[in-house]
Amino acid sequence: MRCSCKECGTYMIQAESDHLGCVCPDCGYRCNDCLGTDTVVSRDQLKNLAFDPRFSPESLAASFEKEDDEEWFDDRPDGR
Repeated sequence: MRCSCKECGTYMIQAESDHLGCVCPDCGYRCNDCLGTDTVVSRDQLKNLAFDPRFSPESLAASFEKEDDEEWFDDRPDGR
C-alpha cells in the first residue's frame, strides 16, 4: 500500500531498512500506519475469524476462479 505523507502530502515510498514502514522523500517523515503494526487482535477475535463466511474454503476458492463470460473493457477516454 502506498500513502501520502501526513506532514507534507508527498507520495511516500517504502523504507528498505530495519525500520518497517514508509518514508517521505521530501521531508523524511516516517510511519507504519499501512502495515497495521499498532493493531492488536485478541485470541478470541482471531478464533472468531474461523467462522467468518469471508474465509470459508468455498468463498476463498471462488475468489480465485475466473468467470468465463467476464470481459475486460478499456473505458478510458484516451483509449490507451
